[in-house]
Amino acid sequence: MTTDFSSLFRVLARTDFILIGGLAAAVHGAARATYDVDVLYARTPENIGRLVAALAPLQPYLRGAPPGLPFKWDTETISHGLNFTLTTTAGDIDLLGEVTYGGTYDRLLADTEIVSAFGIECRCLTLERLIQVKRAAGRVKDFEAIAELEAIAEERRR
Repeated sequence: MTTDFSSLFRVLARTDFILIGGLAAAVHGAARATYDVDVLYARTPENIGRLVAALAPLQPYLRGAPPGLPFKWDTETISHGLNFTLTTTAGDIDLLGEVTYGGTYDRLLADTEIVSAFGIECRCLTLERLIQVKRAAGRVKDFEAIAELEAIAEERRR
């Protein structure tokens, strides 16, 4: 399935989130392809309620779970969980309540900047913090992305 980034961002615009992951890298100028949206969401009861209501029409379901596995998309589920890798009718989205070396939405808020993505203004991790978070994640694909992000950072410093 192709991800409809524009639709996902229109829905997310009703919530408090920070763009992280591959799309954050793209916003900063990286050329690597990404196929999902990774966001760090505020875990306040109000924001969880907005997130549940906003995504409900897109029929979120646990990515990789067998069809028919009981999964209830509601505030109780999100409140009792933390990180959710979902597939929706608009594409894949990773909803993270916390990230390695970053922490929560509130903790990373100071390390964000306002950017425009798919016509929506949103918060995005700064380039420097994105590099730190990717390094802490320790995945091969993150290490590959770090080289490009560091080159972008070096170019900006010139």
